Amino acid sequence: METHGTIFYGKQAAVERIVCVLAGLAEGLGIHATARGFEVDANTVWSWRVEAAEQLRAFSASFLCDLHLEQLQRDELYAVLRALKAGEISDDEAIKRLERSPSGVWTAMDPKRKWLVVVEVGSRPLAMAQRVVQQVTQGLASACIPLFVTAGLKDYGTALLAHFGHWMQPERRQDTGPLPKPRWMPLPELLYAQVVKSYRRWRIVGGKPRVVFGTQLAIEPVLAPCGWTINTAFVERLNLDIRQCVAAIGRRVNTLGQGEAGGRDQLALFQTYHNVVLPHASLRQPLPVPEVTNGHGSAKVWRPCTPAMAAGLTDHVWTWKEVLMFRVPPWPQPQTV
Repeated sequence: METHGTIFYGKQAAVERIVCVLAGLAEGLGIHATARGFEVDANTVWSWRVEAAEQLRAFSASFLCDLHLEQLQRDELYAVLRALKAGEISDDEAIKRLERSPSGVWTAMDPKRKWLVVVEVGSRPLAMAQRVVQQVTQGLASACIPLFVTAGLKDYGTALLAHFGHWMQPERRQDTGPLPKPRWMPLPELLYAQVVKSYRRWRIVGGKPRVVFGTQLAIEPVLAPCGWTINTAFVERLNLDIRQCVAAIGRRVNTLGQGEAGGRDQLALFQTYHNVVLPHASLRQPLPVPEVTNGHGSAKVWRPCTPAMAAGLTDHVWTWKEVLMFRVPPWPQPQTV
């Protein structure tokens, strides 16, 4: 009964074996490499990943609610997804064709707590920007509008304006005549800045900050407590972690994704692994009293900390087995009047 409601229910394989297989996938191994390493059929590994991704999405949804965020960084990175059957064309030809219309991985994170709020896969920039903003607004607390910092993609501004805007009646400029038409304007609380990057020979050579919504004087107090300026460095570092832990998104790899569904499943594993399981060195906390370790090693002076612990959502580092054994409570449905 302890496995009822989890992916382990009804499985003949041992719980520790399934946990090790999913941990290997979360660490960046491909399906076939994981199958060879743990001596499991590749189709079995694929089915375990699908079931785990469904449970982990519900697990993340149970945590990502009523969030109080001060700032949010968003970015996208492109991945090569193979939607063609094996054997029809070579992998090199598939890469050449799909690089013309690649699918992107869209992320949104809290740079202060390193919390990965949203990760999505899609190819249409405006539609994906709208989807990411919608998921962010669903997880935010009431009346919470954080500072948004993104790259120079114009679709970000359109998506933010659609979700954080209101109708405003312009003032009459003349004494007579019809009233001006109402305009959809950003909320006064909305703060949005971009980092416009400049390229030379396909390499980034610089970036220039630009305030889109709000003012520079209103943005500075949000960044001042951490000593930061307008930047996207933290989400760019997150992109590197994604490329290292999601095999199909890495650069110059032969592990190509089999479609957007497979990419979403793998990213669901990464999101939970990044937020709950993996301690971050930048978030570690000093211990008031050093703890003695086993053997002749030096005393332990730091307490490991995950983004979930930094956000105050949990008080310890979770293990993969603990996450997969967690029974997600029923998510409350919106009441209809």
